[in-house]
Amino acid sequence: MSIANRASEITLPPVNPGCANLLEFLCLQFPRIPADIWQQRFAEGKIHWFGGEVLSADTPFSPSRRLCYYREVRTEPKIPFCEQLVYQDEHILVACKPHFLPVTPGGDYVNECLLERLKQQHQLPDLVAVHRLDRETAGLVLFSKQPASRAAYYQLFASGQIQKTYQAVAALPQGQAVGAEPQLKPGQEWLVENRLEKSEPKFLMQQVAGEVNARSQIRLLDIEQQLGLFQLTPFTGKTHQLRVHMLGLGLPLLHDKYYPNLLPKQALDFSEPLQLLAKSLSFTDPISGKPQQFCSERQLQSWPHRPAECKSD
Repeated sequence: MSIANRASEITLPPVNPGCANLLEFLCLQFPRIPADIWQQRFAEGKIHWFGGEVLSADTPFSPSRRLCYYREVRTEPKIPFCEQLVYQDEHILVACKPHFLPVTPGGDYVNECLLERLKQQHQLPDLVAVHRLDRETAGLVLFSKQPASRAAYYQLFASGQIQKTYQAVAALPQGQAVGAEPQLKPGQEWLVENRLEKSEPKFLMQQVAGEVNARSQIRLLDIEQQLGLFQLTPFTGKTHQLRVHMLGLGLPLLHDKYYPNLLPKQALDFSEPLQLLAKSLSFTDPISGKPQQFCSERQLQSWPHRPAECKSD
């Protein structure tokens, strides 16, 4: 059994949903966790108010109070790859995460995540991720170190004032074979604009009719054998946006376990990481007013030679 080093928080709703006590509320909130598990956690002192007061299963429901609990999983996967510290100052930290490592706790992961690793290694208890990357995606993640300045960095993403570029490798269509007239050529670009909504299962996304809510610029950088190296620039931040937009062009990302077909859940195969890398971040620092640009030195393993370095175009 693996238990989180730090508590997760949940704010109780302002109106009691009909729960006589906290045990009933937690069973209602997390229906997949059996009541006896919650009872055991109460008995072991693993559930408390935000201020530290330890609670019991029959503690009455208290509207709008912050409840703390510790996530547990039977077996937590260990990711045998290291993150890279790219930059830090008084307010922010930028790190490059490897494939397979989640940014924050979730699912089968409670301590094995980028956030927890950085907190422990750099003694930064107030560290918070300002944005997210999929667990399967490698690359740059921006963190806030101080609560006082945190809102300014969140606002960069909310207002679209941060520029992100990705690199990706995709298998080219069969007509791209050696000796055939090439369908795709380096320098070719696409502007993809459509509407993405949740599909089934709910963690998948699909293109639907309606007002545009997802925009990406895609550029083919190079071709080698039957592979293409692409630069992807998202202008919006929908879940799986780049993966779905590449799929829509008939260019699904190499080793994608979700698109075009959802593969059954299986043991991690570290030999086939999703070929998607968050390569660069650039923005005007809201505190100092200075331009900031960061570029990952990490490379996609399926590309046969080192691609061009980041450019600020």
